Amino acid sequence: MTIRAGMGGWTFEPWRGTFYPTGLAHARELAFASRAVTAIEVNGTFYSTMSPATYSKWAAEAPDEFVFALKGPRYAVNRRVLAEAGESIARFITSGIDRLEGKLGPILWQLAATKRFDVDDIARFLDLLPTRSGDVPLRHALEPRHPSFAELRLFDIAAAANVAVVYADAHDYPCLPVQTADFTYARLQNGTDDEPLGYPPAALDGWAEQARAWGGGGRDAFVFFIAGGKVRAPLAAQGLLARL
Repeated sequence: MTIRAGMGGWTFEPWRGTFYPTGLAHARELAFASRAVTAIEVNGTFYSTMSPATYSKWAAEAPDEFVFALKGPRYAVNRRVLAEAGESIARFITSGIDRLEGKLGPILWQLAATKRFDVDDIARFLDLLPTRSGDVPLRHALEPRHPSFAELRLFDIAAAANVAVVYADAHDYPCLPVQTADFTYARLQNGTDDEPLGYPPAALDGWAEQARAWGGGGRDAFVFFIAGGKVRAPLAAQGLLARL
């Protein structure tokens, strides 16, 4: 198993001088970030369709063993009936994401906080998620953000599809700590900029132990520091990696 850690994106002005060296050219930020952490969650794919050339460029700038987790497009997940998202999913899957090749990590499908659990709709949505893009195998993670998803039926259908249910450490969303796939996807959102590493040292020690537990049985684990304490998020990921 492999445990990877990172943050959301690599372009954030307050990281210049706190994470990025002062004076580093903006064009070099991905190259720097992808050597400081081992994975990055890309939020931009939620809002925009990237070109195949963009994915090729990202792959060329990042080192071997680094991976990009891509957030699935809003057009697929911000809808009343998820089972009707087939065309949007297919458009995203064939947009060139396979240009990342071995650097393509899991695809995150983040549901709206107002989306309630409907077992049939969720099951049909998971059935729409393909297992490959070209020759590149795909992994999928589902992030429900409504309390109604704390349901055994969710875990059963996710396990049947080998889709990870996101472990969300967040004040506003439910934490669903059941492993349903051959990997774990965690989003840690309760950091603070008041802490030099985003979380107190003891908390990072605890997350390191939790990450090892997620990796039990040979599972890979992807741990992203998101939202809370965003200025410190890259340093939090580095702190976790150092403990691992």
